[in-house]
Amino acid sequence: MKNFVEELRWRGMLAQMMPGTEELLQKEMVTAYLGTDPTADSLHIGHLCGIMMLRHLQRCGHKPIILVGGATGMIGDPSGKSQERNLLNDETLRHNQECIKAQVAKFLDFESKEPNAAEMVNNYDWMKDFTFLDFAREVGKHITVNYMMAKESVQQRLNGTARDGLSFTEFTYQLLQGYDFLYLYKNKGVKLQLGGNDQWGNMTTGTELIRRTLGNEVETFALTCPLITKSDGKKFGKTESGNIWLDPKRTTPYRFYQFWLNVSDDDAERYIKIFTSLEKDVIDALVEEHKQDPGRRVLQKRLAEEVTVLVHSREALDMAIEASNILFGKSTKEALQQLDEQTLLDVFDGVPQFRIQRSLLAGEGIKAVELMAVETQCFPSKGEMRKMVQGGGVSLNKEKLAQFDQAVTEADLIDGKYLLVQKGKKNYYLLIAE
Repeated sequence: MKNFVEELRWRGMLAQMMPGTEELLQKEMVTAYLGTDPTADSLHIGHLCGIMMLRHLQRCGHKPIILVGGATGMIGDPSGKSQERNLLNDETLRHNQECIKAQVAKFLDFESKEPNAAEMVNNYDWMKDFTFLDFAREVGKHITVNYMMAKESVQQRLNGTARDGLSFTEFTYQLLQGYDFLYLYKNKGVKLQLGGNDQWGNMTTGTELIRRTLGNEVETFALTCPLITKSDGKKFGKTESGNIWLDPKRTTPYRFYQFWLNVSDDDAERYIKIFTSLEKDVIDALVEEHKQDPGRRVLQKRLAEEVTVLVHSREALDMAIEASNILFGKSTKEALQQLDEQTLLDVFDGVPQFRIQRSLLAGEGIKAVELMAVETQCFPSKGEMRKMVQGGGVSLNKEKLAQFDQAVTEADLIDGKYLLVQKGKKNYYLLIAE
């Protein structure tokens, strides 16, 4: 059985842990949990480090539990936030939980007959009937306000620039998270909580609550992974268009694949350890190969391949690569027609676009030269277009135009809406029929 702590250490996934954690993990099969708030119906890549921790935990022979914070998600956690979260209703939370479980099932084995099969729990199940009076008596009396106030996450909000301050609801968050640990210890034998390093304060409140409630002889532990950043110090996983989601409807596999393909050399060397299950010798060999010829981007390609297959599928990876070839390499009309609309728009994001009247393409259609040099500005003049077509330098939907006055009709539309004009090797124009 692999040493879980050692696995995290060489991968750069270990921030801090309570004394005795490593010894416990080497002594017995440990049940550990990690919490995630169901504030959306998809995880994004900011969640991936925690999910990979659970994956490594299970592969090292221990039992992972992922806790969906249905109750805590109704409140909001002050850690690392400058303002309070929106509260969600029960129906939305349940929907989000099911979507998250389907995503996590690609990383963890929930179906195993072994004792370390993964489980998913929702703290709403044990919090929904817990009255305020019960909570005050069973939880609140064990943890002092002084102890809670000393937490860095609370101090940051109290002393920060947020106009709203810190609500009582959020202030009690660490007690709720602490009670989760207590409940899971008593009902599931959970001895270890995993999480991001910004959760350390909440996690240690849990171990303290267990100690004060059940006695000093009961030992529980906490272990965190570092918050992942980019080499320039900026937040990982954010782009100009927002989060990179695991749900293909929110972030297409093509855009997902491109995100990993375009990380810097330094980030690729860190990320391939964190976000894949590749063994150390394989990664070391890839790093060495990359250093021999960085221009080939060996690390980025393998990273993008591994993570895209893990999150989506081998078929999704193949489609993402095919979509990349449409823009950057040789491709066919058939490959173009196989793209779904969102992937098509992602591939040609940033390419000049022209909107045309659909009626222009009706019946016998419009001559290509009229479409590209008059109705749109793909070419500055008919003469330039004629000359370029004669030289074989113009394509429509990845097929070379044989004649400059060739008819373009509705039958040429991709997804019933788009025409792709290519001028030379690198200049694309997307025509949108409305």
